[in-house]
Amino acid sequence: MNDVVSPPQVAPLALLNRERAILAFNRRVLAQARRADVPALERLRYVCIVSSNLDEFFEVRFADYLEAARRSGTGVSLPDVQAVAADAHALIDDQYAAFNDDVMPALQQHGIVIVNHASRNEAQRRWVSQFFQQQVRPLMVPIGLDPAHPFPQVANKSLNFIARLGGKDAFGRENSIAIVKVPRALPRVLKLPDELGGGRQVFVQLTSVIRAHLAELFPGREVEVFSQFRITRDSDLEVDEDDVTNLRQALRSGLTTRHFGQAIRLEVVATCPAELYEFLLRQFNLPESALYRVNGPVNLVRLTELIDLAHEQPGGAALRFAPFEPAWPAGLTREEPIIESLRRHDVLLHHPFESFEPVVQFLREAVLDPDVLAIKQTIYRTGSESPLMDLLIEAARRGKEVLVVVELKARFDEEANINWAERLEAVGVQVVYGIVGLKTHAKLMLITRREGAKLRRYLHLSTGNYNPKSARLYTDLGYMTADGDLTADADAVFRQLASLGRTRPLKRLLQAPFTLHRQMLAHIAQVRDAAAAGRPARIVVKINALTDVGMIGALVDAGRAGADIDLIVRGACMLPPGVAGVSERIRVRSIVGRFLEHSRIIYFRWGAAPDDEAMYLSSADWMGRNMFGRIEIAWSVRDAALRQRVIDECLVPYLHDRRDAWQLLADGRYERLADDGISAQQALLAKYRGTPELPLAPAGDPRRISRSA
Repeated sequence: MNDVVSPPQVAPLALLNRERAILAFNRRVLAQARRADVPALERLRYVCIVSSNLDEFFEVRFADYLEAARRSGTGVSLPDVQAVAADAHALIDDQYAAFNDDVMPALQQHGIVIVNHASRNEAQRRWVSQFFQQQVRPLMVPIGLDPAHPFPQVANKSLNFIARLGGKDAFGRENSIAIVKVPRALPRVLKLPDELGGGRQVFVQLTSVIRAHLAELFPGREVEVFSQFRITRDSDLEVDEDDVTNLRQALRSGLTTRHFGQAIRLEVVATCPAELYEFLLRQFNLPESALYRVNGPVNLVRLTELIDLAHEQPGGAALRFAPFEPAWPAGLTREEPIIESLRRHDVLLHHPFESFEPVVQFLREAVLDPDVLAIKQTIYRTGSESPLMDLLIEAARRGKEVLVVVELKARFDEEANINWAERLEAVGVQVVYGIVGLKTHAKLMLITRREGAKLRRYLHLSTGNYNPKSARLYTDLGYMTADGDLTADADAVFRQLASLGRTRPLKRLLQAPFTLHRQMLAHIAQVRDAAAAGRPARIVVKINALTDVGMIGALVDAGRAGADIDLIVRGACMLPPGVAGVSERIRVRSIVGRFLEHSRIIYFRWGAAPDDEAMYLSSADWMGRNMFGRIEIAWSVRDAALRQRVIDECLVPYLHDRRDAWQLLADGRYERLADDGISAQQALLAKYRGTPELPLAPAGDPRRISRSA
């Protein structure tokens, strides 16, 4: 392959809008809430997930998009922003329609209800009143507005009430507007005692409790009109990394101001009077297009508390997905130390179908092994509680050399990562924060062990984060090896991240921002040339997002030459497939099911010989930020049996999924391929449960990826 490959131009192809593609993904998630074959509480969970995703969309993506529209030369126009906003309004309207018309009736059929003030009986009202007096009112301080009491600082995503009051205050004045903050310390969903439910599980929302007793906060005055409201702010942390001496301290300071960034979105209930929402729009300097009047609870995210509180009735229909226990990974035994297995062969881990516990055990064995001298690991998202981080701290206490690359700028995990960095440093761990201007998104754990007179290294690589909780919810691939070239490459990457020095050319790892983009383009060109020469030419890519223009151009070029291309893109995809004469040989599908698809797999074939193929697993999506703004890795899978296993489990079933799959059309719309066919995730669950196996692919598959094992 050539060292340098210039990406083709994509001028003949109008790319899809990235922001609208993100919203389209959330439409696919929302569709799960309307599926009758999804358990009722899980349908509510999908509604909540969409709400959480939209919060982040407004906090980060839409805020940046607005800023780009204000600047010249960005390619973003005011009509572009208006189109995205219109999509967001329509999606949120549909979200509340799904909540009211599909999810809540489904829960009611199972005896789970949320009762408002008008629906509560006398005993329930007494319980609510007592809870308000004892638990809520002591935490509430309403603010009456006047020149001495200006409009209060309203934190990002905090829930509040605005009220117009009649009469005069205690000092004889007629100030009419008051703001009441809903305490964040209290649960948003309350379960009434069983004896008050009449055989049902009855819940009330905290806002309903406050609404029923709002007048008690203003003795001597009348609450004439009121509404809940919530403001979403620009929450992207911006730190001038070239102008700070300690990134951790700078980010710690930035966290205190994040909650009060520029206002982006105002949510109110649908019944909010115009005088109140117009007042709020003026206070936050927002146009009316930023107003979202919702037909239900403001902030559906917090209804996840109901999912945790509700219980299933004995003998009743399942309200949640059936529990499953991840299998112990093939190639490992519980009795043998993991390092012993890795001396004989590489190990592939397929999460969540296979357990993440071997990754924790791998590190635990290293911590307890007196012959292990050094441990190096990258951390992007690991959670506020982490057995892996606890083990790294223990390793340092035992005197091992421990280097941890903590990415402090992992969005919305900054505080947790800062806290871990401080705890690690306190016990002598060497902590570095990656490279200025680049996020360290690569996932590596390297163990160095003394074996006789030599040192030998063992490595874990992953497409996903070192987080045991998300490893049960996301599909990802891990790779454990003692391969000398891979471990040496990983050691070189760690040295580079710590010392900032130049490293030797890597043999097995591709690394962004240096070689990953270039080599992917080179492989695509290799397939293109094979197609032009009439040889078998195939590309299958499974990623979370495709927005890099260079990659899109190369794929279109290969498709025009005759290559057969399938893209399994969970989220945003800017490449419109099926455009006659341009992208008609490219197919794009998205899988949205029980688990969040997260693995990144790239497969190339450029001929008929067994060696005319390559497969990579990667931490990177095909986005400009991943290729040029992050430290990412990809590694080739050379073991023929493991490569075929990835094909059989992670590519072929997803190409034939007809239950959880959506097909992208040329105009940017997605069409669900819902029928009684294969569900890749369900088939994999059955396979790893050892239950009667569902087919991973139909017989006589005309598009099956050729076997090379």
